[in-house]
Amino acid sequence: LDEMNPIVNENGRDVSVIEKQLPVKVGVGSKIFEILLWILGIIPGVIFLFKKINAGNYFSKLQQKIQHDASQIDNYLEQRVIILKNCAKLLDKAIDLDKSTFTEIAKYRSGNNDDNVRNEIADKIGGIERKIIVAFENYPDLKAHKEIENALNQNSYLQKEITAARELYNDTIATWNTEIYSWPTKMIVAAKRGYTTTIPFSASKEIKSEAKEVFF
Repeated sequence: LDEMNPIVNENGRDVSVIEKQLPVKVGVGSKIFEILLWILGIIPGVIFLFKKINAGNYFSKLQQKIQHDASQIDNYLEQRVIILKNCAKLLDKAIDLDKSTFTEIAKYRSGNNDDNVRNEIADKIGGIERKIIVAFENYPDLKAHKEIENALNQNSYLQKEITAARELYNDTIATWNTEIYSWPTKMIVAAKRGYTTTIPFSASKEIKSEAKEVFF
């Protein structure tokens, strides 16, 4: 931000997440720094050694938190798939629902998804949800069906939980991506362990496009 510049971009910026994991690397200067500490005396060297041990333990705990946050998203996605499947069954009893919907839902019930595909799966589940809602809206009489209404309400609740879980996951990822570049101790440890940055969740291209539309 440049407070001295009066020019303002009224349209803002359309920011996208770069799908690239950057490895942590340190140069010769970091090695010289560690050697100098031992040259200065045994105490500075030992202190730095303990700092590296603590940094390693910190990263291990942070990795566990990342896995925990990710598993929470998987759990909510799994519950959402089950609810959408039940909703699809209820609709199928009342109308001729597209049979491919059941096949699509079944594909995403594996759980414990890899970080690289979790975002994609969540977006596809959202696409299935839109199909079900369109079918529901096309038959006004179904709105009196309490089971279907409850299923859609549960789905809406879970979507909010997924959004919150994603935000928590992204916060942890932001901490990780910042800490691994914290020089000297953490960055040196991260480089020796071969750590890389982690890609956060982002909105899909379809959702970004819809967000730019005029709704009213």
